[in-house]
Amino acid sequence: MNKNIGLTEVVLRDGNQSLLSTRLKLEDLIPIASKLDDIGYSSIESWGGATFDSCVRYLNEDPWERLRELKKVMPKTKQQMLLRGQNLVGYKHYSDEIVSKFIEKSAENGIDIFRIFDALNDLRNIEHSIKVVQENGKHAQGTLAYTISPIHTLDNWIDLAKQIEDFGCDSLCIKDMSGILSPEYAFNLISKLKKTLQIPIHLHTHATTGMSNITNLRAIDAGVDNIDTSISSMSMGYGHSATETMVYLMEEKGVCTKISLEDLIPISNYFKKIRDKYEELEGSMKGIDIQMLVNQVPGGMLSNLETQLKGLQKINLLEDVVSEIYNVRKDLGFVPLVTPASQIIGAQALSNILNKKYETLSVEIIDLALGYYGKLPGELDNLLLDKAKTNKKKITQRPADLLNEKFTDYQNDLSMFCKKLDINDLSSIEEHVLTFILIPYGSEELFKSLNS
Repeated sequence: MNKNIGLTEVVLRDGNQSLLSTRLKLEDLIPIASKLDDIGYSSIESWGGATFDSCVRYLNEDPWERLRELKKVMPKTKQQMLLRGQNLVGYKHYSDEIVSKFIEKSAENGIDIFRIFDALNDLRNIEHSIKVVQENGKHAQGTLAYTISPIHTLDNWIDLAKQIEDFGCDSLCIKDMSGILSPEYAFNLISKLKKTLQIPIHLHTHATTGMSNITNLRAIDAGVDNIDTSISSMSMGYGHSATETMVYLMEEKGVCTKISLEDLIPISNYFKKIRDKYEELEGSMKGIDIQMLVNQVPGGMLSNLETQLKGLQKINLLEDVVSEIYNVRKDLGFVPLVTPASQIIGAQALSNILNKKYETLSVEIIDLALGYYGKLPGELDNLLLDKAKTNKKKITQRPADLLNEKFTDYQNDLSMFCKKLDINDLSSIEEHVLTFILIPYGSEELFKSLNS
């Protein structure tokens, strides 16, 4: 057992993404940030994932300014982000040039640790990001998107982890976005990884199925180096184990966290009020959802799916859609349900419930089926393959090898976009160009506000 274990606080990113659909405004985060900075966390996850999209589409906030402001008020603690490899924080693959520019600017604006994953665990899709993070002098954390299926065996995970280490990563993360990593499997996996790898091992798991506290404890028994937690008033449910709970349990086991429970109390009190403020965005789940052990739908996906169905006045279809998500995932070779695959599969599952199964295929589901997101973990359903192939050909190479987008081309596009909006030209600011690349539709109001 490791006697010194780090804690990563996720309330500023995944904690509120899982519980409140990533809708917390910067103005509600800044007042508590300095207290978070004083706690002694190994890192704070404050950016990446869905925060970029949410800032632009829903909050009318510049995501780059959000990062800079958080870094400014939390100078002592390493800032961490979730990066979807070749997808960055978008929903498709981008060229290596665009990926390089995004990572460069993320590092420049305040990110210290990049947790890098690929939805399909196709390591070809994270190798370039890892290299660029290292070139920028930052911490590259390679990630396994954990799932359960007939093809995802213990040996398979060990082999993927060894490849990640061979890429030169500074650490490895096991990312259990659905809370389905059982305590004993976690112990066995991490025990074997500790014997195989030289780099630190981090664990990220969710509380959805009620196993996260025990899973974290068994991971600690196996020698894990770092775990993710969320402050108690923004924990459990679709979210994560409570920071205070894990600190208490770790101290009881003789693990040194260097974190004071008393210092966490005002932070929890603060977020209790914030959670009340955003209560209309809460999901309907009470307690735990053991169905996740079958359907494996992650918390962030569930809360967003509920929000979408409420908007469509179709909330009564939630259980049907969740069941269909499993079927679509199986047809796609047991793809892990993590962004962007989770959104693509969720949308197709809803379409299958509202219409005849696979009557309509989105562009994204076609691309996922045919290799444009990477290699599927298992075999593709033949009927789905045949229908998808009527639209375009199947590929086997790394998807980004087909892309040659140039950053300067997007600068010109943004210049024209600003002219169309009748606002000042923003194309000279590289961060704004990257925002335009990632969120070309739905960014109009943000760009208008940047001119005010």
